Amino acid sequence: MRSSGSRRGGDDMTTLNPAQWARSSRWLSLAMLVFLHAAFWLGVEHMWARPLLLAHLGLFLIWQPVWRSEARLSWGNSLFILGVSLAALTWLNWWILAFWVGGLFALVGARAFSFYARWQRIYHLLVMAYLLAVLLLHITPHLFDLPAFDEVTNNLMTVALPLMLVVMALIPVEKEKPDAVQAIDFFYVLLLFTLLTVLVLGTLAFMTLNQAGYLDALLRTLFLIAVALFVLGALWHADFGPFGLQTSFSRYVLSIGTPLEVWLKQLAVEAQLDSSPREFIESATAHMIEMPWMSGMTWVSAEGHGTLGSASPHRVDLVDEDLQVTLFTRQAVAPTVLLHMRLLVQVLGYFYQAKRREQRLREITRQQAIYETGARMTHDLKNMLQSLFALASIAQSEPAKAQPILQQQLPVLSQRIESLLDKLKSPGLETDAREIELMAWWEELCQRYQHRGFEWQLAAKSRSAINIPAAMFDCAADNLIENALNKRLREPGLKIVVSLDAESGALTVSDNGSAIPAGYAEKLLRTVVPSEDGLGVGLYQAARWAGQHDFMMRLVENEPGKVSFSLARH
Repeated sequence: MRSSGSRRGGDDMTTLNPAQWARSSRWLSLAMLVFLHAAFWLGVEHMWARPLLLAHLGLFLIWQPVWRSEARLSWGNSLFILGVSLAALTWLNWWILAFWVGGLFALVGARAFSFYARWQRIYHLLVMAYLLAVLLLHITPHLFDLPAFDEVTNNLMTVALPLMLVVMALIPVEKEKPDAVQAIDFFYVLLLFTLLTVLVLGTLAFMTLNQAGYLDALLRTLFLIAVALFVLGALWHADFGPFGLQTSFSRYVLSIGTPLEVWLKQLAVEAQLDSSPREFIESATAHMIEMPWMSGMTWVSAEGHGTLGSASPHRVDLVDEDLQVTLFTRQAVAPTVLLHMRLLVQVLGYFYQAKRREQRLREITRQQAIYETGARMTHDLKNMLQSLFALASIAQSEPAKAQPILQQQLPVLSQRIESLLDKLKSPGLETDAREIELMAWWEELCQRYQHRGFEWQLAAKSRSAINIPAAMFDCAADNLIENALNKRLREPGLKIVVSLDAESGALTVSDNGSAIPAGYAEKLLRTVVPSEDGLGVGLYQAARWAGQHDFMMRLVENEPGKVSFSLARH
C-alpha cells in the first residue's frame, strides 16, 4: 500500500535526508538547552532572561517531535502558540518554568528508547539527566523558597551542568535509519510527566506536613515512588487471570466499542450479504464515511467509482492493488490517525479483493459446468453418429439384413437424439438424472451393439432390481466400447468382451490387445490425455461424471493380452 500522506491544498512538502535530520535534530536540541541554561544562569528577573527563553522556545518549535517537519501550521495554530508563549513570558514564574521543564523531560524521555543507535540513546539519556537536575536542584529550591540551596544551585549552574552540555556536544553523531525515527508516544509523555508531578508535589507534602528538609523529603518521595512502581510491576506480570493488570489494561487499550470495531462488524456482515464486488464496496464505504473524523471520500477501482460526503482541504490518498481511495478529513491528519486510515483501507481492500476472487471463481465454475456439459453432449453426438455410420455401412454392404437391424436400432437412436435435442434447447435443465433398471439398460446396450462383434457376458442369479443413472452409464459404456473399436482398427482380430455383474452393478469392458503405455496409463481417467483417435477427453469426462454419481471408473488390468476398464460403485 502506498500513501501520499496528509497535505493541505497545494502546499509544498520537503523531506530531510535521514542523516541530515539526525545531525540537525542533535544540534537543535543542544542549542535549545544552551539557551535555557543561559536564562537560568542569569536569573529569571534578568533583562536577558526573557529574550533567551523566547529563542529557546523558537528552537523548540523547530526541534519538537509533536508535528512532522514537513507539516505547515495554520494561522490559527500559529496565533495560539504565539499568544500562549507571550503570556507565559509576561507572567513568567518558577511554576511555569517547572511545568515547562517537566514537559521537556517527558517529551525527551518518551523518545529516548525509540532510537536503536547506542550513542543516540546515550545522548537522550544525558538530556533527561540534565533536565531532571535542573528541575530538582535549581527550579524546585527556588519554587519552595529554600535560600540554603543557593550555593548548591550556583555551583550546579556554573560548573556541573555546563560540563554536562560539553559532554553531550562531544558525543558522536550516528546516522539513524529512517524506520527508527518513530512518532512520539503520548502515553509515555503523560506517564513521565505524572511521575515528575508526583515527585515535586510529594516532596512539598513531606516538607509541609512532616517539617522535613528538602533532600530528606525528596528521598522519601523517590523511595515511595520506587516502591509503588515495583508493586505495579509485580502486579502487571502476575498471573491473576482476567483480574490481572496487564489483561485489564490491554482490554482498555483495545477500546472495545470504538467506531473501528463497529465498522469491522458491519464490514463482515456486508461481506456475507453482498455478492458482487461493487455492491460490497459501495455498502462498506457508506459505513466508513460515518467515522467521526471523516468528511468525505472517493474510490476508484476496476468495478467503477464512487463519491461520498464532501471534500476538504485535508486529504489522504491510499492505494491497495487496483483500489484507489481518497479520504477527506475534518482536520489535519496526525501520524497515528494516518496509520489508522491505512489499516482501514487495507482491511477494505482485503475484503474487496476476496469478493473479486469469489466472483472470478463463480465465473470459472460456471464456465467449467458449461464445458463439461458441452463435452458430454459432443461425445454423445459422436457416439450416435458412429452408430448411424455403422448402420449405414450394414445397409450398403448387406441390404437384405439391414431392414430388421434398422427396425431394432432406429427407435433407440431416435430416443437418444430426442434427449440430446432437449439438452440443446434447455442447457440448464437437469435431464441426466433419469434412472433406469440395470437389466433394462443392459438389454438396450446389447441391442445397440449386437452387430459389432462383441462377446457379451452377464453374471446374474436373478433379474436385478438395481436402478442406475442411464445417461451416465450410456456415456461411460459408449466411450469404453468406441475406444475398443478404434483399437480393433489398429489391431485386427481384437477380441472385445463386455460383461456386467448384475448383483453389484459393475460394468467391465476388456480386450486382448496391447497394453496401454505406462505414462498414459497413470494419467488416464485423471486428466486429459491426447490419443491417436482424438483429444482424449471422452474417458476423462466420463470418469468425472461417474464420480458425481458415486461411481468410479478405473483401469483394472493393463497387461499385453489383457486390458480391462470397469465402472462400479465406490
